[in-house]
Amino acid sequence: MIVALEGILESRGVDSAVVKVGPLSLRVYIPGSTLSQLGAVGNNVSLHTYLYLREDNVALYGFASAEELGLFQNLISVSGIGPKAALGLLSALNPEQLASAIVSGNVDLLSQAPGLGKKMAGRIVLELKSKLESEWEGVVVPVLTQEDADVVAALTNLGYSLKEATQAVSSLPDSRELDLEERVRLALQQLATI
Repeated sequence: MIVALEGILESRGVDSAVVKVGPLSLRVYIPGSTLSQLGAVGNNVSLHTYLYLREDNVALYGFASAEELGLFQNLISVSGIGPKAALGLLSALNPEQLASAIVSGNVDLLSQAPGLGKKMAGRIVLELKSKLESEWEGVVVPVLTQEDADVVAALTNLGYSLKEATQAVSSLPDSRELDLEERVRLALQQLATI
């Protein structure tokens, strides 16, 4: 099994990159967070990998960290979650945010990821919560409150990506006195400065 690779970045796409490893050029499917860390074409890259084998599909998935790889493997172990949905979640949320959302049971936040509904988000929480609690103990960052999840939902409905929305919400002041409209307005101001 191919567990890691190191080579020269030949090209990058929206969700994949081609890495030259010796005489071979390999297409590796990568989450957005890892893709942004690869650098320019011609750079040396090193990736943790997962070889996905099915009767009709053979694909190589790459990750910048062992934590991302572990989350990917946990996600695809959930019935109904394939590699594309798992990559979508890892592209929308960083590993700490994703683990926090699962451990806290934040179905609303998980269901904001592209192509993932509330039913599937609930299944992820049900099947992975106890497993991730032990694996991510002490590493998991504070989770979004219900008010923050409402702001994230409003921002994604306005066309912002889940990643942009969660970053904007995490920078909001912790004030219970602000209503939803005011929190959305402050988050939009935060997004305008990015």
